[in-house]
Amino acid sequence: RPRVCILGGGFGGLYTALRLDSLDWPDGKKPQVFLVDQSERFVFKPLLYELLSGEVEEWEIAPRFSELLSNTAVQFFKDRVQSIHPSDHLAMDGVSSSVSAGVVHLESGLLVEYDWLVLAVGAEAKVSTPGAKEYALPFSTLEDARRVNEKLTALERRYFAKETPVHVTVVGCGYSGIELAATISERLQARGVVQAINAGQTILPDAPPGNRESALKVLSSRNVKLLLGYFVSCVRKDSEFGDSRKPTKVEAVQDVIENHQNEKLTLELQPAERGMRKQVVETDMVLWTVGSKSLLPELELDDQTYLPLNGRGQAETDETLRVTGHPRIFALGDSSAVRNKKGKLLPDTAQVAFQQADFAGWNIWAAINGRPLLPFRYQNLGEMMTLGRYDAAVSPSFIEGLTLDGPLGHTARKLAYLLRLPTDEHRLKVGFSWLAKSAVESTALLQNALSKMLSEHQ
Repeated sequence: RPRVCILGGGFGGLYTALRLDSLDWPDGKKPQVFLVDQSERFVFKPLLYELLSGEVEEWEIAPRFSELLSNTAVQFFKDRVQSIHPSDHLAMDGVSSSVSAGVVHLESGLLVEYDWLVLAVGAEAKVSTPGAKEYALPFSTLEDARRVNEKLTALERRYFAKETPVHVTVVGCGYSGIELAATISERLQARGVVQAINAGQTILPDAPPGNRESALKVLSSRNVKLLLGYFVSCVRKDSEFGDSRKPTKVEAVQDVIENHQNEKLTLELQPAERGMRKQVVETDMVLWTVGSKSLLPELELDDQTYLPLNGRGQAETDETLRVTGHPRIFALGDSSAVRNKKGKLLPDTAQVAFQQADFAGWNIWAAINGRPLLPFRYQNLGEMMTLGRYDAAVSPSFIEGLTLDGPLGHTARKLAYLLRLPTDEHRLKVGFSWLAKSAVESTALLQNALSKMLSEHQ
């Protein structure tokens, strides 16, 4: 049986594995599929913000691979990829044969021989600003979300019943930065001050106008301060306490336990354009959403292997998603440099990876069965963003100029992502969970409204 090894369990990797398992295969042709990821959980990243607002639970958006794959023939390995040794560039074509197309070495010592390889190892935050790596928190993984939530909780406790608000600074005003600013400002309300810094003069520069307008309206209503036209030149720690009084012994001990929560951070801002002055921002917490780098260059290769990578560390592919010069290797998501008809790189989004996984699964099926491979064509279905527990903005591509925002946009976004969850079983469990929460919340709101009406008539 053919062997397919998939490196990375994000949208590209997991959904390719599920696609391969669901296809109809001729007798003896269904491949053995191996999925390798260093985490035990798949993370539905567009819903990470809801962990901070308390709207979802971890199991709903970060189910274990073992649970998702329990009813499939896909074999999951929780391991880290050490090196790959492909041989498909040595006069091999894309037609299935009994000769192995390469070997993957895992850190555990396991060797995985494959006939087809899928590169979907993802990306991580790229931070080059002095001090940012030490003091700023990224927000792209489940572990990042946990750290941010723990830090926010510690700050909320520290400032409880004090007149001084919590200060949170978000660097970057793309989708991730704006969604974080909106979510955190709603969570802190009057107890916090949220600032968002961006080098450009506009937020969400690549978003549909409706999404941008909805975001600006929500941020303005929550008094989120936008510092546009600035880039951060330095992040440093201020060892002085936020207030002038001397801390008690109990507070000093708590400070050590909570990783120096009482120490302020200072950001030095340089103007991106002439005519603007430098600024210094003092804050309790810095969230970094600018820049990412592919993890593909970290994979070791033998001396005879060459992977064509662009400047961002992504593999150059042909229109069927096969890596240039390697007919047995496919690259997806953050690991691939796929371009549209105009030659522009496609964005590193879940929507792109999700669609690529569908094509990659089909093309592997086609290659194994001697059928022609299909060229990948990205269909932009629209863009969605969360703006809080009851706010979102959804701009579908099939109706130009339409934007659903507020509670209606929030509901549409949740339903769209519910349908995108990996398996039918998981969708069903999460759907019932969200329905139950909605019923409880609606009952509580109704009770509050009735209580208020009764008190007004007494």
